Amino acid sequence: MPPIELRDRDAIAAVLRRNPRAHVYELGDLDDFDWPFTRWFGWEADGRLEHAVLLYAQPSVPVLIAIADEPNGPITALLETVRDELPRRVYVHVTAPLLEVLAQRYSVEKAEPHLKLALAHPDLLEAEAGDVEILGESDLADLGALYEAAYPGTWFEPRLLATGRYIGVRRDGRLVCVAGVHVYSPRWGVAALGNVATLPELRGQGLARGACAALCRLLLADGIETIGLNVHRDNAAAVRAYTRLGFEPVAEYTEATLVDRR
Repeated sequence: MPPIELRDRDAIAAVLRRNPRAHVYELGDLDDFDWPFTRWFGWEADGRLEHAVLLYAQPSVPVLIAIADEPNGPITALLETVRDELPRRVYVHVTAPLLEVLAQRYSVEKAEPHLKLALAHPDLLEAEAGDVEILGESDLADLGALYEAAYPGTWFEPRLLATGRYIGVRRDGRLVCVAGVHVYSPRWGVAALGNVATLPELRGQGLARGACAALCRLLLADGIETIGLNVHRDNAAAVRAYTRLGFEPVAEYTEATLVDRR
């Protein structure tokens, strides 16, 4: 059965909500804020949508997200057919066995193991939350300077400031720490933390942990039901810090850049 291109957000959400903590990014991208940049592909069986994968086209290198609860199941065949719909260069977030399917067309560059974490114990946040301020468009220059010094490779889009869910810590008027979101959707009840950074000389003081705790409390007050994030599997310090805030691992996956061999 060939895949279908999906445009019914409620139908897509119904599939993703079978395991929402593993699909925070995809659910967030259903929001009006990101929806225009997305393409969705899926299988239908007996009139029921069974699987969905996302191609997010907004970055300069499009991102494919295919997180499988059963990586050797029908989603493998889905990805085999979707493979030819993908651009010549693509960044992927995929369950590790699915990378083999894509490797039939692409050269795989810098494949790295990652974890998806989800907030499971929000009662731990209050003791960790620090004093922060909400950042807006007027803070863009300060934010750019911070990222240049502390996190030059981050995937930050200035339009994300419009979410109102970027928060910062200042010392003597200088922005020294930030925590934000990659996706944020009260409509779909999800948010993913991201673009967290602290100036190198101030690391180890708990600033980022306090900022993330404060941000999570804001998100929960917004009615967000599922808060997640992605972290490199080998970043033990980050995993410990997020565990201290009440997060727990919910899925393993691989991030990689793929380049067409044809």
